[in-house]
Amino acid sequence: MFKKKRYLRQNKRMKSVVFATLTFMFSMLLACSSDAENPNGGEETETEVDRTGNLLSTGASANDILSNARFDRLLIEIAFVEGFRPSPVTMNAFEEFLRENTFKQNIELTYKELPPTGEESLTLTQIDSLEQANRTAYNTGSTLAIYIFFADAPSDGDDLEEGLVTLGAVFRNTSMVIYERTVRTLANRSLSLLISDVETATLNHEFGHLFGLVNLGTVPINDHEDPDAPFHCSENPCLMRAELQFGTSGKAFVQRKHANDVHSSCSLNGLNLIQTMENRVARGIAAAPGLDPECLRDLESNGGRPSTNN
Repeated sequence: MFKKKRYLRQNKRMKSVVFATLTFMFSMLLACSSDAENPNGGEETETEVDRTGNLLSTGASANDILSNARFDRLLIEIAFVEGFRPSPVTMNAFEEFLRENTFKQNIELTYKELPPTGEESLTLTQIDSLEQANRTAYNTGSTLAIYIFFADAPSDGDDLEEGLVTLGAVFRNTSMVIYERTVRTLANRSLSLLISDVETATLNHEFGHLFGLVNLGTVPINDHEDPDAPFHCSENPCLMRAELQFGTSGKAFVQRKHANDVHSSCSLNGLNLIQTMENRVARGIAAAPGLDPECLRDLESNGGRPSTNN
């Protein structure tokens, strides 16, 4: 009987030791987990995003986009107003355009639907404010991030009497707007063009400026910048052709400045682009021209992929 009581006391003591040990280990595990999540202790704070690399002038990141020297991954955030998402055909062609002209093979496109702006027209300052409020993709590590907004309202600078209808604009090194409502309006008026034709031409032209074309961060090998239309090509045919920048009045449609020093290095004129594309289709060739040999040489010299066409 005595031995049995002694055994029970020892067993109870052993259980107490085991329980205390397990409790201590569990407490340490929680403490380690808490420290790992918040090494500074106290309440967790949101990591501040460094946006400085995405607030530079148009063309400033040309080499970073074209080469893999600093960034080997490209993240493109496609923000679009409900009902104005770009077509899959356009985005597939756009991604192919990037792979053909850059060394980026790790390319990711993400999509973010936004509510209607409720505006009859949009200034570039308003577009900039919308980007600051909604953009989530910024440069980090080896990833270069770009933001493209497909808007539900036309540009405030459109002037039908002067023949100026804007399809797209670039205003920073990784920022672009496509006036999707205007793109669709003009495409639907054409008997020979699809919406994806106009979307693709606009998107690729504007991205050509992010590549640094022409003389906008990528130095030309030979002089082919149109003296009457800065940052555009004088060669014919070419996606960066200067004629795309003129309305029926012949006035240049570049470097439009807005409040807070937000300005566009290129505002693509829709009427002339549509006319150019319709003429090409009538001749039995692709609706939008590609980059000419001079532009391709420039891209290669700034870190882009060598082309078999130059």
